[in-house]
Amino acid sequence: MPVSSVSSESPALLVLAHLRWDFVFQRPQHLMTRAAHSRAVYYIEEPIFGEFDDHLRQRRDESGVTVCTPYVRVGFSPAESQARTARLLAGLVEAEGLGTYDLWVYTPMELPVAAELNPRVVVYDCMDELANFKGAPPELRSREQALFRRADLVFTGGQRLYEAKIEQHPSVHAFPSSVEVGHFAQARQAPADPADQAALARPRLGFYGVIDERFDIALIGELARRRPEWQLVMLGPVVKIAPEDLPRADNLHYLGMKTYGELPAYLAHWDVALLPFAINAATEFISPTKTPEYLAAGVPVVSTGIRDVIRPYGDLDLARIADGVDAFEAACAAALAEIGTPAGEERRARADRYLSTLSWDRTWGEMRDLIAQAASRRSYAAQGQPFSYVAGHDD
Repeated sequence: MPVSSVSSESPALLVLAHLRWDFVFQRPQHLMTRAAHSRAVYYIEEPIFGEFDDHLRQRRDESGVTVCTPYVRVGFSPAESQARTARLLAGLVEAEGLGTYDLWVYTPMELPVAAELNPRVVVYDCMDELANFKGAPPELRSREQALFRRADLVFTGGQRLYEAKIEQHPSVHAFPSSVEVGHFAQARQAPADPADQAALARPRLGFYGVIDERFDIALIGELARRRPEWQLVMLGPVVKIAPEDLPRADNLHYLGMKTYGELPAYLAHWDVALLPFAINAATEFISPTKTPEYLAAGVPVVSTGIRDVIRPYGDLDLARIADGVDAFEAACAAALAEIGTPAGEERRARADRYLSTLSWDRTWGEMRDLIAQAASRRSYAAQGQPFSYVAGHDD
């Protein structure tokens, strides 16, 4: 019996993702939980390899999304492994009786696993410039070019990324990070302080998110050294950084990964929220989801000079932008000094007015309309051929 039971006139959506569903709750989860309200959504994770026969595990998330994890026998070349995954996906389509469906791609590297699929519409949701990340495969850029040739729509995770992709495809649309205002506004209702930070002194300056090559280790380490009276709270998994390379200090606290539901309680007891990103190739195109989330919680924000934070949050004076430890320290001190003042309340009110124009519901609604328009433009004759990918012909 099919795992998904959504009854809708909208075609199913198959999502090729590079992030685990149960990892940090971010753009893919926000969008796909909304898509699942009106259509069957199959979120296909990257394979797990081991000494077992190829099979596809499915589980129904409480959001309604069906999470699919391919299990593929280890020992084959990358091309053969992806071909085996492709056969598992073709089997999924057959077993679920998906006569018509759309394909949503997050990572060009997984394009070959769509080799046997024949989607109605192909969407490339380019949430970041993955080729700039540490350890990115060298063929990622050519795979992306192949994906551009096959995609009906390209969505970008921010304005800077939109500017980089607009000349590469005829239908590119910017969809910067949005926010569930109501969820993060819970921080303003004085929830109990979580046990693992309750004993920390004030003021507290916090960050949550993936701690990886985008995180400015030197900045945080020096800030902790200069301001021993400030408690720096870091939430999130450490990825691609050796734990021993992280700065350590009595006032620097790594509390690990927290669920999306837990974040408002932590934010409620922070005095300043930080975006301490390094300025490097991996951060050139990021649009941090946490920027509007911090503001929705009512917490002052200090960020390094990330382009999609400067525009609009710095330009509108909703967040302080500072590069270098001297300026960053001064911006944090200014944010602390403004708490409870008329200027601080006015800044928060301006942020609230701006956030009232944002929502993931609105973002998904606009994306859904663009998909419908693309489907109406695409002739049935063009759907007659299988969606194909020929390895070695990316260029």
